[in-house]
Amino acid sequence: MVVIGMGQAGLSAAYHLMRRGYEPAERMLLLDANAGPGGAWQHRWPSLTLKTANGVADLPGWGLREAIDVDDEVPAASTVARYYAAYEERMGLGVLRPVTVDRVEQPDGGGTDFVLTLSGDGRPADTLRARAIVNATGTWDRPRIPYYPGIASFEGRQLHTRDYTRAEDFAGSHVLVVGAGISAVQHLGELAQVTRTSWVSRSRPDIRNAEFTPEVGADVVARVAERVRQGLPPGSVVSNTGLPIAAVSSDALPRCRPMFDRIDRAGVVWDPEVPRAWGAVPEDGRLDVDVILWATGFIHRFDHLAPLDLHTPEGGLLVDGRATTRAVENHGVHLPGYGPSASTIGANRAGRAIARELDEYLAGLG
Repeated sequence: MVVIGMGQAGLSAAYHLMRRGYEPAERMLLLDANAGPGGAWQHRWPSLTLKTANGVADLPGWGLREAIDVDDEVPAASTVARYYAAYEERMGLGVLRPVTVDRVEQPDGGGTDFVLTLSGDGRPADTLRARAIVNATGTWDRPRIPYYPGIASFEGRQLHTRDYTRAEDFAGSHVLVVGAGISAVQHLGELAQVTRTSWVSRSRPDIRNAEFTPEVGADVVARVAERVRQGLPPGSVVSNTGLPIAAVSSDALPRCRPMFDRIDRAGVVWDPEVPRAWGAVPEDGRLDVDVILWATGFIHRFDHLAPLDLHTPEGGLLVDGRATTRAVENHGVHLPGYGPSASTIGANRAGRAIARELDEYLAGLG
């Protein structure tokens, strides 16, 4: 068996698989494309601390504050990297890195064995054979930047949340933040302290005053699970949870405008003949800016799974649903971190189900 990706979902799956006797380097190989522990957290911008982060869930068997000394004001990137490194050592995981899985296929035409093509300095071989795959590759290295006419003509700077560093780097620039998620609001709150900001979004920000209770969380999970059962893309986190009012109550945040229609060399433009479902646009139909910061989310890194033909015509992957991460079309593949298991808490819960289901699946193969 091979587990691909050692973020929250991969580590949780590895822990529960070990408890069922799948020892690393013997019955299970753990691969990670990063040079060191920490998953996607190690790449987050320096101003994101545990105090300002949206939440870091404990890994199964050994919690964050139990494992290391924690300062909530220290960048989350370094704190979580230290935690994950300590966890890997304590659990004896023996993660191989950096290893990138370039391709996963079943050359026997639906047979039981998978063949993985690998690259990277930490790979044990050019190819591996495995009887089951736990794919926990996440989204961080697949930033989503939507195409708009004229995007290549803009003479200012364009970057994605993935490339954001700190607000001070943008001092003196007019920064346009695109998106209506938690990251967009965090960027706006920081940038407004040092420079001029504007805000646009494809949809009206969904601001909710309700507490995120277990009941609310269960409803969100159920809705996401139903989408993936239908083969639909699960949607962004904020499209299912909304923005907590505390995150957007700052007076420093600018008014959010509806999405522009095109980009030119100096900024963004709204076409006067296009109707708007909400919000107002500038009177002259344009906004000159120095920087466009795309806080438009990520897409799952599944390109290496393309030979398995798991995608639906709607662009999603058929996953059994709320209680499992198993691919409907191939029970030898699990996809923790996708759909209802996308949250850190959901990824932890998925690890136990993955171990149980794969144990049953492999026993059935004989």
